[in-house]
Amino acid sequence: MQKPTVIGHRGASGYRPEHTLAAYRLALEQGADALEPDVVMTRDGVLVARHENELGGTTDVARHARFASRCTTKVIDAVAVTGWFTEDFTLQELKVLRARERIPDLRPDNSRFDGQFEIATLEEILALREEVGRERSARALALGLPPPGPIGLYPEIKHPSYFEALGLPMAEPLIETLERHGCRGPEAGVFLQSFEPSILRALSLLTRLPRVQLIEAEGAPADFIATGDARTFAALLTPQGLAEVAAYASAIGPEKSLVVARAARDGLARPTTLVAGAHAQGLRVNPWTFRAENAFLPAQLRSSARDADRGDLASELGYFLAAGIDGFFTDQPDIGVRARDAFLEACRA
Repeated sequence: MQKPTVIGHRGASGYRPEHTLAAYRLALEQGADALEPDVVMTRDGVLVARHENELGGTTDVARHARFASRCTTKVIDAVAVTGWFTEDFTLQELKVLRARERIPDLRPDNSRFDGQFEIATLEEILALREEVGRERSARALALGLPPPGPIGLYPEIKHPSYFEALGLPMAEPLIETLERHGCRGPEAGVFLQSFEPSILRALSLLTRLPRVQLIEAEGAPADFIATGDARTFAALLTPQGLAEVAAYASAIGPEKSLVVARAARDGLARPTTLVAGAHAQGLRVNPWTFRAENAFLPAQLRSSARDADRGDLASELGYFLAAGIDGFFTDQPDIGVRARDAFLEACRA
């Protein structure tokens, strides 16, 4: 059995504000096999790590009087959003801002780090990956062990159609940045992700790096909507849809309820046929997102009535691993590594 991949979702975002270098470093210290940065664009065409291009929810931008006039409302993927947006700032301006916890009610401990960390660029994340990779190689050499493989990286390209319409295309800058760091083929351990099939198809013509089709439980890809394609994400999950995805991607990243749905009374139902269907097309399956807080867990795995308390994430992961997933995205990589290793040990017993 191949070892399932533990992917630090936005870093170790259950312990540090997401998408900060501190969160990424901690994820690797906790044993994550890979990091997952979401990337958006600045006005001067630099790729930075933010879950969304709106800055108000994850930075202190609202406290900077000099940027007050840049608060505006935009329509992004057919949704009106009010706030401050990365595409209206240069990288130099963004570096003035400091990160803050996105969900402080559920992660109050993370709020103690508010104001400490800069917005990270993709370039900085790649440099961190290389630094930690060298440290791991040196430790292996000192212990007489084989050199470790590359640290995985799963960049998610956010809102590519939206940025393209602004004159900020993302595909070529992304590939140029990755290639400067030697990421050129499947052996690099880099997997390019998006919810929009069109950019994944475009990337298939630009690079040999493998690609991952992300899939929501509801709705449709933004590029489908923009071009009048009536299909939804559900169409990508049919045998025909999975075969189509396999023509331009090597994996899917489905919302976890598409692999194991919630049953009546908020329990876990039997696994769906998605893993088997994807595997039949040669696609790996890496569901998202596994989080330890009670608010994100099924009822029988919660530790208390308090949403912010941590419940039994390891048991939830065990259920999904038994369903045959190839990897998973988690905000708590330490729990993910322990659950994965316990599952493998049980399989060997």
